[in-house]
Amino acid sequence: MNHSLGIAIESLVAVLLMLTVGYCMLLNKRLQRLKADEHSLKATIGELITATEIAERAIGGLKHTVRDVNENLGSQLTAAMQMSAHLKGQLAESDGVIRRLSKIASAARPAAAEPEAPAARVSSAKAVAAAAQAFSERRRANGLAA
Repeated sequence: MNHSLGIAIESLVAVLLMLTVGYCMLLNKRLQRLKADEHSLKATIGELITATEIAERAIGGLKHTVRDVNENLGSQLTAAMQMSAHLKGQLAESDGVIRRLSKIASAARPAAAEPEAPAARVSSAKAVAAAAQAFSERRRANGLAA
């Protein structure tokens, strides 16, 4: 009985060893696939790192460009506001000149104006222009510019 029990135990150990060898072969194949996946994952991570660095450099360039555009836009906006104020002042002055010229023109017209012919309108326009020129020359002679 001792001898058959020893053979049974040895047989059971042999079967278990064969199962262990089979399981080790299966694990070895899985580890090889895992290592292959690891290499491809490392390559993908390397590409992601490179892409991230490129994106960071691009963002830095964009920030620099935005800063430059902001400075240029600010200075152009300030210049435009100054130009707008200057033009507004000139428009106010031109309104005053137009009012003075219209007063001169109305003073140069005869009081009882009848409907004029086109030839008479041209001559009255010349008269208004001459009166305005004379007025501006008088103002310049007095040291005042119109």
